[in-house]
Amino acid sequence: MGVPAFFRWLSRKYPSVIVEAIEQKSINADGVQVPINSADPNPNGVEFDNLYLDMNGIIHPCTHPEDKPAPKNEDEMMEAIFECIDRLFCIVRPRKLLYMAIDGVAPRAKMNQQRSRRFRASKETNEKLFEMGRIRSELALKGAFLPPEKPKGEHFDSNCITPGTPFMARLSACLHYYIHERLNNDPGWRNIKVILSDANVPGEGEHKIMDFIRRQRAQPDHDPNTQHVLCGADADLIMLGLATHEPNFTIIREEFKPNKPRPCDICGQLGHEMKDCTGSEPDQQKEDNAFGAECQFIFVRLNVLREYLERELQMPNLPFKYDFERAIDDWVFMCFFVGNDFLPHLPSLEIREGAIDRLVTLYKKTVYKTGGFLTDSGDVNLDRVQLILSELGEMEDEIFKKRQQNEVAFKQREKNKKRRLEAISNFKPNWIPTGQFAPQVIGSEVKPVQNARYEAYQMRMFGKNFHTSSAERALESVNANTALESMIVPENSGQSAPKRTQSDIEEEEDYQDNDEVRLWEDGFKDRYYESKFDVKSDNLEFRNNVALQYVRGLCWVLRYYYQGCASWKWYFPYHYAPFASDFINIGGLSTEFEKGTIPFQPLEQLMGVFPAASSRHVPEPWAPLMSDPKSPIIDFYPEDFKIDLNGKKFAWQGVALLPFVDEKRLFKALEPYYDALTDAEKKRNMRGDDRLYIGLDNSGYDFIKGLYKNSIEPDVETEISIDGMRGIVLLAEDCVSEGATLPSPINGLPVRNNMIYCVRYRDPKFTDNFIFAAKRLKGVKEPLRVLKPQDFEQMNRGTNNHWTPQVGFAPRKQIASVGDAGHRMLGHHANSNRNQGNYTSPPLLPTPYQQPRGYSSGYHTASGSSGYSSNSGNYSGNRGYNHQNYNNSRNGAGPWASGYGQNSSGYQSNYQQQNYQQHSQNSRPNWHSHNNANPQSGYFQNKDRNQQSNRYGSGGGGRGGSGVGRRSR
Repeated sequence: MGVPAFFRWLSRKYPSVIVEAIEQKSINADGVQVPINSADPNPNGVEFDNLYLDMNGIIHPCTHPEDKPAPKNEDEMMEAIFECIDRLFCIVRPRKLLYMAIDGVAPRAKMNQQRSRRFRASKETNEKLFEMGRIRSELALKGAFLPPEKPKGEHFDSNCITPGTPFMARLSACLHYYIHERLNNDPGWRNIKVILSDANVPGEGEHKIMDFIRRQRAQPDHDPNTQHVLCGADADLIMLGLATHEPNFTIIREEFKPNKPRPCDICGQLGHEMKDCTGSEPDQQKEDNAFGAECQFIFVRLNVLREYLERELQMPNLPFKYDFERAIDDWVFMCFFVGNDFLPHLPSLEIREGAIDRLVTLYKKTVYKTGGFLTDSGDVNLDRVQLILSELGEMEDEIFKKRQQNEVAFKQREKNKKRRLEAISNFKPNWIPTGQFAPQVIGSEVKPVQNARYEAYQMRMFGKNFHTSSAERALESVNANTALESMIVPENSGQSAPKRTQSDIEEEEDYQDNDEVRLWEDGFKDRYYESKFDVKSDNLEFRNNVALQYVRGLCWVLRYYYQGCASWKWYFPYHYAPFASDFINIGGLSTEFEKGTIPFQPLEQLMGVFPAASSRHVPEPWAPLMSDPKSPIIDFYPEDFKIDLNGKKFAWQGVALLPFVDEKRLFKALEPYYDALTDAEKKRNMRGDDRLYIGLDNSGYDFIKGLYKNSIEPDVETEISIDGMRGIVLLAEDCVSEGATLPSPINGLPVRNNMIYCVRYRDPKFTDNFIFAAKRLKGVKEPLRVLKPQDFEQMNRGTNNHWTPQVGFAPRKQIASVGDAGHRMLGHHANSNRNQGNYTSPPLLPTPYQQPRGYSSGYHTASGSSGYSSNSGNYSGNRGYNHQNYNNSRNGAGPWASGYGQNSSGYQSNYQQQNYQQHSQNSRPNWHSHNNANPQSGYFQNKDRNQQSNRYGSGGGGRGGSGVGRRSR
């Protein structure tokens, strides 16, 4: 979703939504790596049913990571993807379904954004390669060491992660192998169903997942209390999760760590940027250590977010019946004004300026006049929306002026800070000791100091007489008369004042000086439309048309989130959004869209989103259309294009002014070349189906096996219902026979004696007019409340807040105890007179401060190393499981079965779960304390412990199980 700061805003405003994921680590026993048995109870204290993977959020960081060395080849990329899925699976441990969704062909509204991203990526890559070549040439002239340069063809083009490319076809084949290997050998996979929706299935990955959930919710035997976990880093996953109205919906994503070191693109070392590279030979050992840290995962609990929103969206004495589920939908709709992947955000709304809070305030103010809620199961009441937009339009002028005042104040603070730093630096002593205390050459003979008192006296006198002011030092050797004469300029001499230095110019330069719109000045609307749309200021009809198209876009987006794609062809035909004050008389606008539209074919989409620089990924007969000057569609592929900053500071925030693709012209230009496609290209250009994989221990195994034994026709649709999941299946051509061998598409071991069956899968069918109701289903058991009253107060950090929310998914029930050594230690520290007594209330040990961290993208591997093995040829599909006589050494759930602990005081984020398994309670100072928790509310009753707040605004006791107490430093 196009709101880069949304998650940061959400985590700060609603801190208890976030909890860290507890992750078991594999242990090394006598040199043998023992894998995690994902069939054991989940250490996070809750058993999840379904895990959904938005695969593009895994593929991109595994193929071209930003904070570690890139994989050497595609085999290492595939291995990194496998390892990342393994790690997520071991954290979540789904018991019913694993759904892997890769982005297919997107709706036309999204293709415009994809086109912009890929053109930008190509342009930035070319500029980067040019700059690298220039720096390498300069370093070579200086005689610096340079690692060998990659051949031109070996640079990984991330644009190949697009439906229809050979890379995506190979990825699908590798995942097909991976699923077979895990279902055959991993005990945690044996009972689950696996669905793979690859790039040949149209639709964005997260929306294919939402379509699946919506259609399963509409089935009569659907379990309304299913535990869903969706993996992905996009902000729109939060909106999609809320839109399902499922009671147990959680998002797992990486924890963002700011300022992560990035290696230099030339030498591969850390600690400097490419422009500062000196070409020194990299220290391989240092490099390995630097890239060894792996990311941490966090859970975003949408049930807790609902608790926050329930308090925030309270509206007493409404003239109509209040429905919290409808209020949630209205909140989701208002977030679309701030930004999304299909529409530019309104100029007056910036997430960093509290735009969502402003919209919520306007909503709660005007909803009393609307007579009802704004939305209903994806349908928008435009008459009611008009009232909110009118209120926002009246505030626009004030918003723009306030934004400019804040920017000017910020610039002034930065200048003052710079001047203070310069002043401090000018008063630093800038002299080198002389005499016996002068610096010596390394390795030279050190002589003993003689007459030390006299030497110290000489140094004091020298420092006393030393001028610490730069101005005094500059004037020390200048005669006063000479200095005065230099400042006198004869009248009418034509001599101008001294020129400003470059630093003075840079201080006074402002990115807003080039902003010809100047939103903070009167007449900004006329300047905006003249500059951005190239229309005259008096063309009010054009402004109204832009506003109406934008409103249709809002309706399309909401329908997309709640009912599925309303039209594959619709898109917003402008690069810029209108002003809120331009929305006039929108109530009569039609919100219906053309029905029966179909998506692009995969290869056609490649031609619609790729720049000419990525032509090697399209079919060879089609490539000349992107570069031949005589091509009828050459205007779709500009070699250079303008990026309008649009009042922003950085190029990545600007608007790429690319021409919109005319699909009729595109299809007409491609028509003569379809027959020239190879068989592999024709196969990549076909619309495919999802794949459903069933293991031997699954309840639907015999039924799926019977479809193949009875030799039914490949195109015969068969309805199924397996463990509450319904759908339609067809026989698959790539199903591996029982007992057969599946060779590995990478350099790894084949899958032998296969017992897995694979079929094509399609979601249950509904009529075009069917409405998926956005409401709670019957039989829902509401999750236990987590938040306490004072958790709703965002600004209570400076007060004595004695309330602490439940931090994990389940209340803690374990009791800690200490041995004799612990009691002796407490007696030493807590009882100064050494009298014998009961250790009932020892004082809390001081806790170290933990800096807050944010959340990121980019996956690391579970091994803690760079994630790519140099001996990729030895990749083993079987990770050490012997499924026939697997020895469960975990002894059940262990002390983590009751859920997250609530320690916020001393544990590092990379806490290793094997500490539990090794029974290390005696290795840390502990005391006898009973951390009683109320099983109904999940709150600790010990107020002293509750005063320890965690970094997300919540706190509590120590993590883990029996015998594990607080950690002190």
